[in-house]
Amino acid sequence: MAPSTRPLPTDRLAVGQVLVRLLQRFRHAVLEVAAEHGVTDVREAHLPVLGNVGVDGVRLTTLARRAQLSLAACAELVDDLQRKDYLERRRDPTDGRAKLIVPTPRGRELLELAGRRVAEIETAWGDRVGPTEFEQAMRTLDRLVAILDEEGGGRDV
Repeated sequence: MAPSTRPLPTDRLAVGQVLVRLLQRFRHAVLEVAAEHGVTDVREAHLPVLGNVGVDGVRLTTLARRAQLSLAACAELVDDLQRKDYLERRRDPTDGRAKLIVPTPRGRELLELAGRRVAEIETAWGDRVGPTEFEQAMRTLDRLVAILDEEGGGRDV
C-alpha cells in the first residue's frame, strides 16, 4: 500500500530545491578552492567522478554507478581527467582483464585539497545551524540514501 501524499509545506523549500541549492553551493566552494590553488582545468561535471574515485582504484562500472552517471558519460569524464593527468587506468591485480581508475599524484593532491575543503564546508555549515543539528541532518540524509539504495538493489559506497 502506497503512503498517502502530504501537501508540500509552505514554510520551507521542497526537498529538491534544498538539495539542488546546497549542491550548487557545495560544488562552487570546492571549485573555488581548487582555482585558488591553480587548478583551473576541472569543471563541475568532473566532480561526481572525482568525488567517487577513491584512492585505491575503482572499476569504471562501479565508478559510474557511484557517480550516478551512464557508463559512456563516466568514461568520457575519466578520459578527460586522464588527459589532464588527474586519473590513470591500471590493470586490476585481481583480474588482469579489468582496469582500475586511480588518481595520479596530481589527482591525489587535488583529492586531498578537496577533502580539506569538504571538511571546512561541513564545519562552516554546522556552525551556521549548530553542529549537533547539522550532524543529525547529515545522518538522517545518509540513512535515507541507504534505505533508498537498499530498496533499489543495494548500496555501493
